[in-house]
Amino acid sequence: MSMRKSVVYLLGAGLLWGCASAPIQEMSDARQALQAARQVVDASAPDASQHGVTRASALLEAAESDLRRGDYSKAREHAREAKMLAIEARERAAGDVAN
Repeated sequence: MSMRKSVVYLLGAGLLWGCASAPIQEMSDARQALQAARQVVDASAPDASQHGVTRASALLEAAESDLRRGDYSKAREHAREAKMLAIEARERAAGDVAN
């Protein structure tokens, strides 16, 4: 096998391994975003923001369940979505507090 083919195979294997690895960073990011959102929402308690925190929490639980089942792709997807919802809820609540 040529050196070029070897490099291509190694890169491909590395990419597959990266996709198949546990979404540790995504899970951590989602947990931190949710914790920050809860702090701001609890201080201001607008209903719309609380709904976002509740939804983000449910998605994080789904991600944890996916992770236990070994479905890393779905866990990563749920964790990223939970993070986005938590950030949106925090920003919405922070805007309500400022007004």
